[in-house]
This record gives sequence, C-alpha cells and structure tokens, in this order.
Amino acid sequence: MTITLTPAATPLAQLRAIWQGDGPICLDPAARARIDASAAIIAAAAKGDAPVYGVNTGFGKLASVRIAPNDTQTLQRNLILSHCCGVGEALEPATTRMMMALKLLSLGRGASGVRWQICALIEGMIARGVTPVIPVQGSVGASGDLAPLAHMAAVMIGEGEAFFAGTRTGGGAALAQAGLTPVVLGPKEGLALINGTQFSTAAALVGLFGAWDAAKAAIVTSAMSTDAIMGSTAPLNPAIHALRGHAGQIDVARAMTALLDGSAIRESHRVGDTRVQDPYCIRCQPQVTGAAVDLLRCAARTLEIEANAVTDNPLVIVETGEILSGGNFHAEPVAFAADQIAIAVAEIGAIAQRRIALMVDPTLSFDLPPFLTPAPGLNSGLMIAEVTSAALMSENKHLANPCSTDSTPTSANQEDHVSMAAHGARRLGRMVANVNMILGIEAMCAGQGIDQRAPLHTAPPLRAALAALRAQVASLGQDRYLAPDLQAAADLIASGALVRAAGVELAL
Repeated sequence: MTITLTPAATPLAQLRAIWQGDGPICLDPAARARIDASAAIIAAAAKGDAPVYGVNTGFGKLASVRIAPNDTQTLQRNLILSHCCGVGEALEPATTRMMMALKLLSLGRGASGVRWQICALIEGMIARGVTPVIPVQGSVGASGDLAPLAHMAAVMIGEGEAFFAGTRTGGGAALAQAGLTPVVLGPKEGLALINGTQFSTAAALVGLFGAWDAAKAAIVTSAMSTDAIMGSTAPLNPAIHALRGHAGQIDVARAMTALLDGSAIRESHRVGDTRVQDPYCIRCQPQVTGAAVDLLRCAARTLEIEANAVTDNPLVIVETGEILSGGNFHAEPVAFAADQIAIAVAEIGAIAQRRIALMVDPTLSFDLPPFLTPAPGLNSGLMIAEVTSAALMSENKHLANPCSTDSTPTSANQEDHVSMAAHGARRLGRMVANVNMILGIEAMCAGQGIDQRAPLHTAPPLRAALAALRAQVASLGQDRYLAPDLQAAADLIASGALVRAAGVELAL
C-alpha cells in the first residue's frame, strides 16, 4: 500500500511505518502547486542580475563568486560530485529509505525551489527499490548532512552507487534497470538535495523507535525480575507517583502494577517478609524507566517537527517571492534529541544490569541459587551472562557522552560551529542493540528465577511473557553453550515479541 506524505503534518506513526515497510511513498498531490511556484521563483532568479546564494553563486566560502547563467547546470552537477566524500560502511537500506522520505517531506513544503520532477524521481526510486549507497561517515551536521545526501543525489543524476534487486551497482545502471531516467539538475536543485538534516534525522528516528521498544520491554523484564526476587509491589502504589506528577513515572508504575496483578509469588510474602525495602533497582524502577520514557517523548516531539521541516538554504517564500538565506540546515535540535535518546537508553540498561546482578547474587536474591543454576559449583549458570551485561552497560555509558557539545570549524571557517548530529544519531543503533541484549539477559535471569519459585506462579501477563521466552530459550539446567540463547533473547526484545506477549501498551 502506498504511503502518502502530507508535508508539515506527517506523524511519528507514519514515519515508523515508512521505516518498517518497503512499499511506495508519495507526496500528497496538493503539494505540487506550491512546489511549482517556488521553482518558478528560482528559475527567474537564475536569469536575473542580483546574486542569489547557490543559484548564481558558488557555495560556502566561494559564495562571492558569480556563476554565469549558462553554467547553472554544471554548477549543480559539480556540487553533487565534489560533495560525494562519504566514507565507511553503507547505511542500512531501511534508514536510507527513511532519509529519502524525509527529503521528500522537506521538498514537499514548496520552499526549496526544486521542480516536481525531482520529487517524482525520489518517489520512483523508492517505489522501484533503487536504494542509494550512503557511506555513514562524513557529516558534521551543518551545513546539513552534505556528504551523505550528496551520495543520494549522485544516484539521481546517474552517478554514485545503489542497491537494486539485491545487487550493488552503479547509480546510472540501477536507474536504467528500474526503468527510471537520471535528472539534469536545474538552478539550486543540487543544493536543495544535499543541504538538509535528513540523514541525521532519519538515523535519530530509527534510534528513537528502537529505544522506545526497549523502554517498553524494560517494563516487562523489570516486572519479571521483581517477582523473581520476591520484590514488593508497594512502591508501585499510584499515590506515590501522583505526588511527584511525572507522566512517564506514573505510566510505568501503572503498567508494572498490571503486569504483577494476580501473582501467587507476590501474595506468598506479603506477610512475614523480614525485608523492609528492596534495593533501588527494584524499588525505583518507575522513577528511572519513567524518566527515560519522558526523555524519549521529548526527543520524539523534536524529531517529529524536524522530520516535517524545511532545512535547506536558501529558502523560497512563495507568498512574497523572496529568497532568504538562513541556517535551518544546522542540526542542533537533532543533535540534542540524539543525546537525550542516548542518555535514556544508557539508563534503561544501567538499572536493568543492576537487576541482573541482584538475581545472580545469592546474598541479595532472596534464596535463589547462586548464578541461578540448580547445581552451583559444577555449573556456573548465568555467571558470565551477567558479566556480558555489565560490559554492554559500560559501553553504553561511554557512548552516551554528548555529541552536541562538540564542534569544529570547517569550510575555511565559514561553517564555524557545527552540531555533530550525524554520528550522535548513528551511535544510537549500536546502543539500542546493546540494551536489547542487556534486557534479553535480564529476561533469561528473571525467567530462571521465576522457574525456581515453583510451585508458586507469577501473574498471568508475565506467564505469557515467560512462555514467549521459553519458546526460544529453554530453562537452564546443566551448563550449555549460551551464546545462541543470549541472541535469541535479545531478538525477542528487539522484535517486540516479549512486549506483545505481556500485552503492554504505551503511547509515544
């Protein structure tokens, strides 16, 4: 089914569908009138005598150099070719597809001065599976994501490389095999294609969606861990969270309460339990995961706005006919959002790791066997799985250090403050993979702990989650080769299967 993009009004849910899908994407036809109007303004400026940046001038530090009208096409082509300086591995196709859709959304606002033909070619590439090869390194996040977007634009003019029908090939060949024709760029069109934040925003959105899935999974695994160590549900009392008032904290406490409702394990120690309070990793789960939820929601609002924004330069104001030079290409909002997401992911993993450590420690786990093995000594159980979770937690802490506070001058000091949004957003994929593994290990430990509490049983939603886990990872008796089990558990987290089994719903 075709996804129709409404410029300035495309919501997060639709953006997620773009990332997860592979069908056609098109602009709302109503956008064409404004696109045509802005293109006409640029065409007139290109023929005029007044200097207009990027239309009849050079770029960056070379903006004072005037370009003759008959050199306009060469100017735009040279811009694309010279800016194809990306290095590193290729961006994954799903994120590239997202980037292309975001560029469509930006151009669709009718403030970039490109012809409809440019938008139509991007639509055709998406529909027919021509995916540009985008090296992931090379952008400092201002003036936009120049190098990555140049590699996209290169394919549009028949250069560069693309994936098509499972093969990496030349951009021109990919277009030809797909029945598409390269475009000859008109005034400002090359600049409009590469001057924007779509690479950083696409990577940040993918990181956001993964982080949100992890946050929901953490609610399930934390409830499982609470029952595994026979933790108290008293700290989930809604009166506590209402007195503080943070929405994420309230939501997490409510979700955990529902997950633990009906647990025979919980009922078994309401009376006579000598423990007065649980450790913070159990007692403060709503406060920590809830704060991460709030942070992710904040980042989501920023990225939703940015996804619908016009971020190239100069911009065409159709109502007045003005062509204004500004700085919307500066990706500072995206860099801030990426840093927020990184902090949330790191903290979700940090508190989950402490719950893992709690469960494998017989002095803290309320009578669970050491390292959750039924025969400790001869067997090491989940001893090193906990160590792996600690390694990943620490790695994420380092990766969570802010990127937005870094800057370096580029382009002969013309671009003297930059956002570093691109690698700030790219790191999120690695961090999400790490936290998914941490949560997978927590699910394994919690499942093992709940099994040890038999014949007492956990609550119905958690029994369903445990059944989903056991369909992929058997209970641990004698020591076995554990690496495939860890990956299977992490995949259960990443796919959302554990969350779906438990029936947790939480709106971003």
